[in-house]
Amino acid sequence: VEIKTGKRPAALLYYAYFKPRGVITHSPGDEETDIREDVPELAEQGVFPVGRLDKDSHGLIILTNDGRITDRLLNPDRAHEKEYVVRVREKMRPSFKEHMEKGVDIEGYVTKPAKVRILGELSFSIVLTEGKKHQIRRMVVALHNETKELKRVRIMNIKLGGLPTGAFRPIEGAELTEFLTRLGLA
Repeated sequence: VEIKTGKRPAALLYYAYFKPRGVITHSPGDEETDIREDVPELAEQGVFPVGRLDKDSHGLIILTNDGRITDRLLNPDRAHEKEYVVRVREKMRPSFKEHMEKGVDIEGYVTKPAKVRILGELSFSIVLTEGKKHQIRRMVVALHNETKELKRVRIMNIKLGGLPTGAFRPIEGAELTEFLTRLGLA
């Protein structure tokens, strides 16, 4: 994909990146590592992370130099799916799935309905179409539990798959076409 600028055509780049725990997606402090330091070869290409994943979470982040996708992907009105796998500290109550799916009151805001699959006594997957700050962690706390691990495994049709921690891969071909089409850019 190419876009014309005032100077020369610049290739639009799209990568799936497995953000490790401890890496900051935006505005790192003095002693913190941000994505650009973790993947300098991509930072040199002018890519940036679209969206956030808190320091203690890990998983899929999309890196790109295409500013057109930021609002189209992150705006909650567009309701794009993001999927997470979550491990909790204590066994989930029998009503956990039902409450998570219908929406949870987190400090006066009721979350939108979500899709939840129980994976085991201490783990579940959740598909959200919004992304409030620390939303899943706050939902879990509101249901009397605590998140031990949070991993984003999918953004729309882009999947983390078997990508190793700290690695990245290009998003291209049919996967890229579907992604851009769903964003209204292809």
